[in-house]
Amino acid sequence: MADWKTNGIRIIRAGELDTNTPQTPGMCRAAAITHATAGANKLWAGTVVVEPAARTAAHHHGELETVLYVVRGHARMRWGDHLEFTDEAGPGDFIFVPPYVPHQEMNARPDEPVECVVVRSGQDPIVVNLDIAEASANPIPFHPPAHTH
Repeated sequence: MADWKTNGIRIIRAGELDTNTPQTPGMCRAAAITHATAGANKLWAGTVVVEPAARTAAHHHGELETVLYVVRGHARMRWGDHLEFTDEAGPGDFIFVPPYVPHQEMNARPDEPVECVVVRSGQDPIVVNLDIAEASANPIPFHPPAHTH
């Protein structure tokens, strides 16, 4: 018989999110559902808060599918080979990012943060930074490289 007490539902409380994840200036990511916190093997879920006017560099997430749910604020997404497509999402909207789609995430407003829930189809933090001229207004990579000594 399964031990449902230890192998059943897991609740990760708001104060238990892990901010020890790759960060981008102007953004705060926090992991909620991971293998370590909940035993998840196929999903990763967390939150991101994007400060006013903050943005990522152009990137994609390899084979991973990503869903964002906008809780507060307005997110602007740019995508395409030259980030030629753009749209905005507001509170209550979902954003789906298919595998390998070059994109850039940004706060669409200069006066309020954007708060989103993020769900990915895998545990690995796959991020491939891209050199797209359209995105060069902010050269900070999505996940800055680790410094070596």
